[in-house]
Amino acid sequence: MRKVRDYDAELKALGDKARALKAKKVQQLGELVMATGADTLDAEVLAGALLHVIGEVQVAENREAWRSDGAAFFQRRGRKSGKGLSDNGQDAGETPAGGSQS
Repeated sequence: MRKVRDYDAELKALGDKARALKAKKVQQLGELVMATGADTLDAEVLAGALLHVIGEVQVAENREAWRSDGAAFFQRRGRKSGKGLSDNGQDAGETPAGGSQS
């Protein structure tokens, strides 16, 4: 005989996982803002700068320049702190999570 699936429990578990992933993403974005020094900007200035960048994302040469600058930033941060991301994605605030260190 088949075991009856508990759809409510599965749905709740998926919702919990989605909330946890969203919270982790928000934390990682906050760490990135702090690591780059952008936390010294007013929220309005930071939001305006991000909106301006989003408007220019379609220009391929800008995107590639930003990607290489970002990769260089994460490589510098990795050498500066002397360690990479830990297993749980947190590194005592030294290396912003969310970026890949290639």
